[in-house]
Amino acid sequence: MIIIEKGCLKKKNIIQVAAGYYHTVGLKPDGTVVAVGRNNYGQCDVDNWSDIIQVATGGNHTVGLKPDGTAVAVGHNASGQCDINSWTDISQVAAGSSHTVGLKTDGTVVAVGENDHGQCGVGSWVDILQVTARGYHTVGLKSDGTAVAVGWNDYGQCNVGGWTDIIQIAAGDSHTVGLKSDGSAVAVGSNKYGQCEVDDWGNK
Repeated sequence: MIIIEKGCLKKKNIIQVAAGYYHTVGLKPDGTVVAVGRNNYGQCDVDNWSDIIQVATGGNHTVGLKPDGTAVAVGHNASGQCDINSWTDISQVAAGSSHTVGLKTDGTVVAVGENDHGQCGVGSWVDILQVTARGYHTVGLKSDGTAVAVGWNDYGQCNVGGWTDIIQIAAGDSHTVGLKSDGSAVAVGSNKYGQCEVDDWGNK
């Protein structure tokens, strides 16, 4: 893909980025991956990856989705968050601090890793279009525009049961954000720094 910037033609070298606690990952158009940052658990050891179509980062691990629906992972694996070699038919990956989530092509969801807050309790989910994970919770967007969430809920970050008309979701460490079809946004969870004050976005 060629983009024009300041009157010059430049080749687009990175098509997606993701960030963990202290590392950054970039997906290149040729399906290879680059990473920089802290590598104490091998979370940046992606030099040999190929045929990757999406990347995701957890706290100290990195996940890659391949076009055949399989996935690869490197990095911290104390809770089994990198044990995804048996996954098949995956269409999207997401990662929390110490867990990894995969959306399957049939709309169901799989998860591995730390589950002390129930963040991997996605076995009953169906009709899911998108998954997101961060910290210790997991959120799913359903085909009817509603959302589901499991995991750590001390700040109400999983209280998405009343959401409707949602077209995209995102998770922070202790809050969750939803984009509605009318261009407005909703958020739940910790608001210590005003991170949930999105109610008037649709009017700006």
